Amino acid sequence: MAVLRIGMATVSVSASPPHCRSLLSVPSPSPSPPLCRRRALHLLGLGFTPSRVMHRVSASLTSSTEAPAAASALYKGVENVVIIGSGPAGYTAAIYAARANLKPLVFEGYQVGGVPGGQLMTTTEVENFPGFPEGITGPDLMDRMRRQAERWGAELYQEDVEFVDVKNRPFTIRSSEREVKCYSVIIATGATAKRLRLPREDEFWSRGISACAICDGASPLFKGQILAVVGGGDTATEEAIYLTKYARHVHLLVRKDQLRASKAMQDRVFNNPNITVHFNTEAADVVSNSKGQMSGILLKRVDTGEETILDVRGLFYGIGHTPNSQLVEGQVKLDPSGYIWVKEGTANTSVEGVFAAGDVQDHEWRQAITAAGSGCVAALSVERYLVVNDLLVEFHQPVAEEVKKDLTGKDVEMGFDISLTKHKGQYALRKIYHESPRLICVLYTSPTCGPCRTLKPILSKVIDEFDQNVHFVEIDIEEDPEIAEAAGVMGTPCVQFFKNKEMIRNVSGVKMKKEYREFIEANK
Repeated sequence: MAVLRIGMATVSVSASPPHCRSLLSVPSPSPSPPLCRRRALHLLGLGFTPSRVMHRVSASLTSSTEAPAAASALYKGVENVVIIGSGPAGYTAAIYAARANLKPLVFEGYQVGGVPGGQLMTTTEVENFPGFPEGITGPDLMDRMRRQAERWGAELYQEDVEFVDVKNRPFTIRSSEREVKCYSVIIATGATAKRLRLPREDEFWSRGISACAICDGASPLFKGQILAVVGGGDTATEEAIYLTKYARHVHLLVRKDQLRASKAMQDRVFNNPNITVHFNTEAADVVSNSKGQMSGILLKRVDTGEETILDVRGLFYGIGHTPNSQLVEGQVKLDPSGYIWVKEGTANTSVEGVFAAGDVQDHEWRQAITAAGSGCVAALSVERYLVVNDLLVEFHQPVAEEVKKDLTGKDVEMGFDISLTKHKGQYALRKIYHESPRLICVLYTSPTCGPCRTLKPILSKVIDEFDQNVHFVEIDIEEDPEIAEAAGVMGTPCVQFFKNKEMIRNVSGVKMKKEYREFIEANK
């Protein structure tokens, strides 16, 4: 028990209450006060201002091989922690770090490792995440986690990190738009969907071949058609089940003689009359018709080598992932498969102050809940690391306000106003297409499309920069399928630009903000 005297009052403070014992289990190499006592001092208002407060900071940090040493000099502009990546691991780490007043900087990623939110942005129903008895979609779950991190003061940047230096201290993180110095790093870059690398794969990518069923399954290209999915795990079986909402029939192609998916997913597949499972079968190539459209798949039996053609109009991949560890390759230890090595039961990598969470370090479980748990462990480890080494800088920030929606509701004839910049729905598009002299930007989305949720706020901010010089219309392809079909939309998100009743550009997927900005600037 520590006794603190405040004026005439005496307060007793436990040096290590039960909920903090795990943070005090490692002895401090420097004479810094225990973490829980510091928290008690903070709560009692001793020695802290309502803004930025710095404890002791190490100034003699040059090489990552040297242990951080306490010193009196202060590093200005050095962040407590940078989180690279998002998803359940990155967002959970951001929530815990923000609640600890560390003001984490989060680089959510943009293209290199997939869209912000990770693999759950391309997942339909998540039925095994605690707290959602009715289930929740992957994009909805990621939206909630992201808002929670923002609420507690995390700074989020939808940018790719291009360079990381964890050999010299403080660490350096450089994105496409900024450079940051920091005392600690959490790598939560996840994993990227694998491709089959078929001979004609590039030719038909986004024109019949896709790695995202929920992004592209609802497009007119696949509605009512016969489709195929490659893979035998949970990802592939989930995609096959989801596609039966739109396709006439789905073929599941499995290389081995059994599925690797969970028993629950296997039962759903085998009990679905609209799914046919082909064991010991692999896709060898894509077949096209005289019009250059995908018309089938060349199949090969793994056991006999026999080749046949399966008539399908679309092929979806669900064949696993590759860890996104390229940024720190050669700086931290990786296992033979490219996953970041961490000390068993921790988030600690081979470099002190560098932590890893989520699928980039998990080659076994790869679940949303385990990724979230590892993000929590990483954030708590960062807090302890900063305190033990006298590097902690506390930030006390107001709760972030709720973000207002940019788009208006679906336009109707009575309420349509062409003087407004942003609109929604086919009525608005028809009116603007025929009457507006401005450049027209049309965003095609679908309700379950995770990348669409990433692109909408980005594109909305770009449109705001050109207010009164451009018209923006959002089209939900499930609400207005005839519009999407007439426009030749094959998947979401898709952006089309029109000028003088002519389409001048079609952009599929999510691109860098500057690409949209530069095109609008040149054509407004």
